[in-house]
Amino acid sequence: MLNERHAGKIVAHYERHASDWDADRRSCGWNDKKWHDRFVALLHNGARVLDLGCGGGMPVACNVVAHGMWVTGVDSSPSLIALCRERLPDQEWIVADMRGLRLPRVFEGILAWDSYFHLDPVDQRSMFEVFAAHARQGTILMFNTGPTFGEAVGSYRGDPLYHSSLDPSEYRQLLARYDLELIDHSIEDPQVGGRTVWLARGR
Repeated sequence: MLNERHAGKIVAHYERHASDWDADRRSCGWNDKKWHDRFVALLHNGARVLDLGCGGGMPVACNVVAHGMWVTGVDSSPSLIALCRERLPDQEWIVADMRGLRLPRVFEGILAWDSYFHLDPVDQRSMFEVFAAHARQGTILMFNTGPTFGEAVGSYRGDPLYHSSLDPSEYRQLLARYDLELIDHSIEDPQVGGRTVWLARGR
C-alpha cells in the first residue's frame, strides 16, 4: 500500500529537504493568505495559537505573531525548528511529531496547514484526539486536506512525497464527534492554489 511505503518517510523527508522547503515557501508567493487572514480575524489580540507542522515559521507563524498573538510551533524537523527560533525567538518552538503531542494546556487557535494531509488515513483520524486535547470552547481550528478519499505520491526535488485524504463526509463526522462546529469549508479553492480547507470552532 502507498501508506506503508511512503507515509512513514515524511519526517525524514522534511528534515532532509528543510533548507529547500523553507526557501521555496518564501520565494513562491503567499497564495493561501486569504484563509490565514480569515483565521487570525477570528482570534483576539494575545491569543495563543498551536501551529502543527510549522515548518520554518514563514509566512504563517510570522503572520500570527504580526497580529499580536503567541505561537507554539511544532515540527518534526530540528532544522526547520532552528529556523523558527532564529526568526521568532520570543515564541515557543518544539521538535515533536504532531501525532503524539500532549501539551498540558489549551489554545485559542490550532493550525495544521500543509502538514496534516501528509498523514495516512489512520493517523488523520487519530489527530482529532490531538486537536480536541488542545482545544476549548471557542478554539478556532483550521486545516487543509484533499477533496476526496484517497492516497497519492507526488515528488519534491526527485524525492517521493506522500499525501492522503479522508472523504469529506468523514471529516464532518469527526468534527461533530469532537465537538467542533464547522464554520466554513472550501473544496479546491482556486484562490489559494486549489487547497481544500476546513475551518471550525470548538463548541
